[in-house]
Amino acid sequence: MIRIYHNPRCRKSRETLQIIKEMGHEPQIIEYLKEPPSADEIVGFLDKMDMKPEDLIRKGELLYRKEYKGKTMRDEEWIEAMIKNPVLIERPIVISGDRVVLGRPSERVRDIL
Repeated sequence: MIRIYHNPRCRKSRETLQIIKEMGHEPQIIEYLKEPPSADEIVGFLDKMDMKPEDLIRKGELLYRKEYKGKTMRDEEWIEAMIKNPVLIERPIVISGDRVVLGRPSERVRDIL
């Protein structure tokens, strides 16, 4: 089963979803702004992508620029910020089995399908 943490308003997220479908898959689509991932899920994504929590933050978001830019925070604080404000989570995140990829650029999803 393939899952995509998706924002239908995001061009990169839509492109990634299209690639998944073109490759013959029907993924489980999770609109993460409506159903945000838990702290444990975020930690799991980060571990599998070998990323730090701050690397998964959307630095172009207005909320980031207003409230978080320039702040030094612990990993747990970044994760809490993502849970409280899922708009800060970079997207799309695609899970296939035990592999996870951030679809930026969208073509990266091909690596795990």
